Amino acid sequence: MKISIILAHPTPGSFNHAIADTAAETIRRCGHEVILHDLCREQFPPLLSTTELQKDAKLEPVVARHCEEIANADGIIIVHPNWWGMPPAILKGWIDRVLRMEVAYRFVAGDNGEGVPQGLLRARSAIVFNTANTPEDRERKVFGDPLETLWKKCVFDLCGVKNVERRTFSVVVTSTPEQRAQWLTEVREIVGAHFPAAKWPPSSAPAPAVCTRRRIDNIS
Repeated sequence: MKISIILAHPTPGSFNHAIADTAAETIRRCGHEVILHDLCREQFPPLLSTTELQKDAKLEPVVARHCEEIANADGIIIVHPNWWGMPPAILKGWIDRVLRMEVAYRFVAGDNGEGVPQGLLRARSAIVFNTANTPEDRERKVFGDPLETLWKKCVFDLCGVKNVERRTFSVVVTSTPEQRAQWLTEVREIVGAHFPAAKWPPSSAPAPAVCTRRRIDNIS
């Protein structure tokens, strides 16, 4: 399978980077292909122009490449911090420019002539990993957890991806190294459950190990 990982965090060495690296490592060990985009490092251009609103618009090469990759992905993993109940601006711009009409969805006429969305993404499974510095119970009670609605209903359901799992790790700023290591173990388990190998571990791969390539600090 081809799995697309989209990471949005501006700080190298953040826990978001550790999550994305761990997810990518797990996918490779399962024998699948990974396409990992660190949007901030790559400086993805997030602003949608007026001309690009047209469904047949000529796209910038970087946007066209992202569109082709996400359209052909068998699975999608999104990694980002919860900022003001929203994704970072660069990721919102990625949604605007890449999950576009005739790539991720189209509208077809309904019985009353209204436009009914039809999802076009090939991916049948998606995972969203978030980090936060607000306790999960407070996030739901006070703010209603807007990211849950955004990713599961507004984005993936409209684009045809029905099997969506979202996991938030919090509170990162006060977490211990042991807690963060346990969270990364959970990342491996979730990713492995969604994108399992035909044989685990693949005969040519070494046994899974704890990810130590990046500093796993308390930066969300």
